[in-house]
Amino acid sequence: MTAISLTPPARARDDIIRFEGIVKRFGGAQALAGASLFVKRGTIHGLVGQNGAGKSTLIKLLAGLHQPDDGRIEIEGRTFDRLTPHLAEELGIHFIHQDRLLVPTFTVGETLFLGREPRLSGTPFLDRRLMQRRASDILNDYFGLRLPNTALIGELSTAEKQIVQITRALLNQPKVLVFDEPTAALVAREAAILFRLIRRLRDEGVTIIYISHYLNEIEELCDHVTVLRNGLTVASVPIGGTSAAAIARLMVERDIKEMFPKPQVTSGEEILKVEQLSSPGKYTDISFSLRRGEVLGLTGLLGSGAKELVRTLFGLERSASGRIEINGKAACFANPKQAAGHEIALVPEDRRRHGIALDLSVAENVSLSSLGRFTRFGFLDRKRERREIDALITRLQVKTSGRNALLRTLSGGNQQKVAIAKWLSRHSEIYLLDEPTVGVDIGSKVEIYRLIGELAARGAAVIVLSSDLPELVGITDRILVLFRGRVAREFISSETTADAVLAESTGSLEGKRHVG
Repeated sequence: MTAISLTPPARARDDIIRFEGIVKRFGGAQALAGASLFVKRGTIHGLVGQNGAGKSTLIKLLAGLHQPDDGRIEIEGRTFDRLTPHLAEELGIHFIHQDRLLVPTFTVGETLFLGREPRLSGTPFLDRRLMQRRASDILNDYFGLRLPNTALIGELSTAEKQIVQITRALLNQPKVLVFDEPTAALVAREAAILFRLIRRLRDEGVTIIYISHYLNEIEELCDHVTVLRNGLTVASVPIGGTSAAAIARLMVERDIKEMFPKPQVTSGEEILKVEQLSSPGKYTDISFSLRRGEVLGLTGLLGSGAKELVRTLFGLERSASGRIEINGKAACFANPKQAAGHEIALVPEDRRRHGIALDLSVAENVSLSSLGRFTRFGFLDRKRERREIDALITRLQVKTSGRNALLRTLSGGNQQKVAIAKWLSRHSEIYLLDEPTVGVDIGSKVEIYRLIGELAARGAAVIVLSSDLPELVGITDRILVLFRGRVAREFISSETTADAVLAESTGSLEGKRHVG
């Protein structure tokens, strides 16, 4: 398949960035196979594609972290054989990274001026007053926010850390700002503030490259979008008249007629029962049951108690009162090891910190929680272990150069599949999936939904905690909505809508009930 470029050559001088026919290989794997990216000055340009499509590689080439094996790079009409991080910064290209690459023990002021600290005239001493004044002015001007100059990065919220990262870039008067999945950890209100800022920057002449798996954001925010697939640019189109659904079709090379594939499964016997579970200040009198073959949705706003409830079910927190039964017998989990002993698995929201070990191989991650299954008389049966690991890699369609590849070399969606494979290897019976598709592209989402359906079909029970309400309605049998620590309502998924679940989770129906 050849790359498609819809940028007319006659308008090339309008482009601030031109990547043409870029090829990049890592060993035997080809990350880019002739990709192109043309970004017009003073626009918001979306960059989308499934995990592994080549987005990250293309951006790292722009940052000077990788060098192309072939192709042409132009920045503001100047041709470069290669870029370096220092050169990219000199050219006015700055990056807002998804992982917030900030030092937690630095103060806000130290972070903002790291490497370019102003000095008192004629002395080697730092001009701390100037640093504080410039930081305060730009924080107030762009965000209406005042952060203490001495506050530590580790003490800030996710949104505040992102603001510090953006402010650091703005102090350099950037020509190009690259946002990599900027809303992955933001609530709707914070995302709306970010969108207003991005539009303002565009109107002031800053060029924005916006990378996101949330196609509704691309449709709402961007002027133009480039779609990558398998290391190639398959489309570069203006957003006007291009819907999120059309972009999705370009990404996966097929029409997603059934976004939420869900097999018809007859529920079996009750496997989990929760009775009047309470933890003061977190949740109160939570009761529900779960059957084999059932997928139960769980949702609620921040502070609703939903997250804490899931942590309790895996032994990460303790309840003050109430009862948990597994297969009709009382169970008490003082720690995750005890929960895993009852065949409970947790795939956490923050997979990088709590779900996987990035510096271990794919194989080591997959068998990490199930080594006992492959051990006899103190010896590890390597052949049996490798056989099961390879079967899981194939079953979950994990894109990797091999079982021995370091996990950090995989895309986010494939890392998530490995996090799930770790518990499949253990043959767990109850799966707790905390925001299982956060930061995952649309193609990988569908594959994870299919996997959840397969788990239910083989008799496992699944609880999915998600803030993606269409997702919950699409893949679950029932949905429990928590509001201020209590179960506000239970929905039958096939008989409700995302709007109805949202109304319940925000408490907008609470007053109407009392009035009646």
